[in-house]
Amino acid sequence: MTRSEPAAPGPVRPDLLREHHGVEATTSTELFFDLVYVFTVTQLAQFLILHPHPLGALRTVILLGLVWLIWIYTTWTTNSLRPDRSPVRAMLLAVMLGSLLLSAAIPGAFAGSGLLFAAAYAAVQVGRSAFAVWAARGHPGLEPGLRQALPYRIGTALLAVIGGLVGSPAREAIWAAVIAIDVIGLAIGFPTPGGRRTRPERWEVEGGHLAQRCQAFILIALGESILVTGGIVARHTDRATMGAFLLAFAGSVALWWVYFDRTAQAGTAALTHAGERTGRLSRFTFNYLHPVMVAGIIVTAVADERLLSDPGGQLDVGTALVVFGGPALFLAGHAAYQMVLLRQRPVGRAVAVPVLLAAVPVGVALRLPVAAGAAVALLVTVGVIVTDRLPRGGTGQARGPRSPLR
Repeated sequence: MTRSEPAAPGPVRPDLLREHHGVEATTSTELFFDLVYVFTVTQLAQFLILHPHPLGALRTVILLGLVWLIWIYTTWTTNSLRPDRSPVRAMLLAVMLGSLLLSAAIPGAFAGSGLLFAAAYAAVQVGRSAFAVWAARGHPGLEPGLRQALPYRIGTALLAVIGGLVGSPAREAIWAAVIAIDVIGLAIGFPTPGGRRTRPERWEVEGGHLAQRCQAFILIALGESILVTGGIVARHTDRATMGAFLLAFAGSVALWWVYFDRTAQAGTAALTHAGERTGRLSRFTFNYLHPVMVAGIIVTAVADERLLSDPGGQLDVGTALVVFGGPALFLAGHAAYQMVLLRQRPVGRAVAVPVLLAAVPVGVALRLPVAAGAAVALLVTVGVIVTDRLPRGGTGQARGPRSPLR
């Protein structure tokens, strides 16, 4: 008799792991978790509304970056783990509670509630990451990368708490460093002193699920913009406000149309069939590009608030920046998304972004009413939608140069 070979080691808790057969459906637990971020995006928009100056914009960017790190890494975690299992569900609910506390602290994040914001951030990032390592123990495609990322989570969490203990401008610098360390660490594979790195080609990723989850966040951000406009209209029903409301609503619809008409479904399909490129493409399009689009929607929500508050007022520099800059930021992020993931030439967006940026000084110089500026921004965005539907040479969408990420 020959001695049988020992069984290959495998996951210790296979019941907690997704099997990745096709596009994984988003569960009710994940959707329930997302509800917190409706409040979070509202808090970010209100923060920018109340701090309409360069420092306020910088702080909003920092807060959005930290919020996005929590949401996107939780989404990566549920891409690998099954949210319908009790331990994973309990983890998500704990992260949900921490996210709610963090969101509540946003208005005073650079004042009295900075430590609460930082403590909630640290607890969520470290707790979720440690849980993921525990749940994926023994899985050769998940555990190594999660273990390598954990020291970075602990280090940046401690740095965030230090930032919560100091005042400005040190707090801004430290929290910006937290974001930079995480972004750079992910880009270079979270290297350890021994020289090991986690390579995205070896990640166990279901790209279609990640695409659908990020699409859900875009909807959350657009929904917040509608909440802003609806809240103002509920208090004022005069003709000018109603006209401004219709203009703001059309702007939200236009941004939704740009993202979801064609590229959302195409992006899901591209990632579903990307093979070993899935991890690299997902890292770039979701961790790096989607927060740019979310930022554009938040800025647009601030523009909608100014539009409804005083539609006939003249454009000043700050108002022109949000009226034209919000759609420009969104379209720039979406153009990069098209080029990297779909290998499409974003002709309409490439024209629209500089046109919108040029409209800032022109609108201020001509002293255009805010409503007129919003109408121009809407027309430019509609122009992108029309351009997307124009026939192109050859079959399908025109393709640009091969992306270096592919």
